[in-house]
Amino acid sequence: MSDGRKSLTILGATGSVGSSTLDLVEREPDRFRVEVLTANGDVAKLADAARRTGARLAVVADETCLPALREALAGTDTECAGGIAAIDEAAARPVDWTMAAIVGCAGLPPVMEAVRRGGTIALANKEALVSAGVLMTEAVQRHGARLLPVDSEHNAIFQCYNVAATESIRRIVLTASGGPFRTKSREEMAQMSPEMAVKHPNWSMGAKISVDSATMMNKGLELIEAHHLFPIGSDKIEIIVHPQSVVHSMVEYVDGSVLAQLGTPDMRTPIAHALAWPDRMATPGERLDFAAVGRLDFEAPDLERFPALAVARAVVNGNPAASAVLNAANEIAVAAFLARRIGFLEIVAIVETVLEGYDPPSPASLDDVFAIDREARARAGQAIEAFSR
Repeated sequence: MSDGRKSLTILGATGSVGSSTLDLVEREPDRFRVEVLTANGDVAKLADAARRTGARLAVVADETCLPALREALAGTDTECAGGIAAIDEAAARPVDWTMAAIVGCAGLPPVMEAVRRGGTIALANKEALVSAGVLMTEAVQRHGARLLPVDSEHNAIFQCYNVAATESIRRIVLTASGGPFRTKSREEMAQMSPEMAVKHPNWSMGAKISVDSATMMNKGLELIEAHHLFPIGSDKIEIIVHPQSVVHSMVEYVDGSVLAQLGTPDMRTPIAHALAWPDRMATPGERLDFAAVGRLDFEAPDLERFPALAVARAVVNGNPAASAVLNAANEIAVAAFLARRIGFLEIVAIVETVLEGYDPPSPASLDDVFAIDREARARAGQAIEAFSR
């Protein structure tokens, strides 16, 4: 029964985005009610969050962790469940708002369950749109769901994008920090270690997305994501390097006006915007001090040093299946780099190798997407073996 509070499901509650969401929710308990929390296998963190928020359901994807979760939540009113099917069932529960923050293609089925329910989904899982963008956007329209982007760049565009006047939009400008290797030469990047690659100059992120930032593949994935979220044509979506990460993205209109969303690099800002939308809510983040910032720099991305951008640009204009291939191959290649099986420059080279050798038909269902994903991962594994010999 509704008590006037917005009911929430947080898919991926123990990750960085999920934790930031919980931080905001717990600051306003009279405004939000947590129904469902899910995690992959971090029982301690999931149980602690469920106890703090009084969540009605806690679900762990790794079913072997279910006994430990039940023990950790013994004596509470929180129901426990485990397994992949239980995650999907949890996502289908009726709530006002769902945070989709499960990393990778594993997050695609629960996101689609939330979409089919016709709810409001705050999307932090870029792989879902990258791998199944056409299927997802069609499902959103068919079921009357609403997608609110949480990535800082896409949320910035959303705040500046006039849906009622798309014909007056000249272009979208995605900003990129340039990552930790922005000024490095190709020769220097060839020597970079995983420890160096995960040291992002501005943002605190997980290892995989930090490496994506270092290769600038993250911006390529965001280009594909923006193409689906803001359908004005990929030729009107540009990328510019902005090392301060103060301007999170911009929208230019035909009259020459450019609207930009600015703020400190704190994920709680875009999360709060999606959480409170269409209203606003306070956040504890550091406020932007223009005098301290002093200057804002912009530069064109170097496609020779960062070929991932050109690869993604070619993908977004081609076969929709290629996006799923790119995403899967990149995940496998990044994992191999973090495991020190390949060098940094070989990440994108492996993605290109898989794309050149695998051109499946456009997916017509989620089963097709997962079949493409599995084959692309297998081919990426083969390419890694060839590169590491």
